[in-house]
Amino acid sequence: MHSWDVSEAEAIAIQQELRGQVQRGGPLTLADVRTVAGIDASYKEIGQAAVVVLSFPDMTVVEQVTATRSSVFPYVPGLLSFREGPAVLDAMAKLTTQPDVLIFDGQGIAHPRRLGIAAHMGVVLGQPSIGCAKSRLVGKYAEPGPNAGDQSPLYDRGEQIGVVLRSKPRTNPLFISTGHLIDLDVAMAILLRCFRGYRLPEPTRQADKLAAL
Repeated sequence: MHSWDVSEAEAIAIQQELRGQVQRGGPLTLADVRTVAGIDASYKEIGQAAVVVLSFPDMTVVEQVTATRSSVFPYVPGLLSFREGPAVLDAMAKLTTQPDVLIFDGQGIAHPRRLGIAAHMGVVLGQPSIGCAKSRLVGKYAEPGPNAGDQSPLYDRGEQIGVVLRSKPRTNPLFISTGHLIDLDVAMAILLRCFRGYRLPEPTRQADKLAAL
């Protein structure tokens, strides 16, 4: 485990080092998934992280936990995991359920250094993880169609780094990318089974509500 009390330059150096540990595939299949965890954090004077574990695919809440911690790292685009990561780890340590997949409200490899919070936390925790972000951090794409389920690839420097998904008609799309130990097809198959009529998939929607300060 690296230190979280670092400068911006040190944080970037840590990302450059950890990116080589990200595994963009793994043995996990859709049939292996029985539980998924949604993870989100919010910040005011302090940070609060929330983890909500749901059964899969029926999306019944199994367990939910929160953790609060003062942040020593400022808000810097591309370095979100250094602000939110410590509180997320505190919350994960409280779980009595071991989720099969972690779904983060944030980026996976769809990141300038291919180490968004889902990828970073996936490596630190050694668990399959998916990034499901509400906005684009990097990459180019064609606008997906208007219907729920419409999607288009997200590219950066000639490499597909994710999928842009219209999860609900007349809403902005989501930006999906793998984090760690999962391939994109399996990640998308899991996520598409997590929607219940809202823009956000149920795991991160529940975590977002729980994390609100």
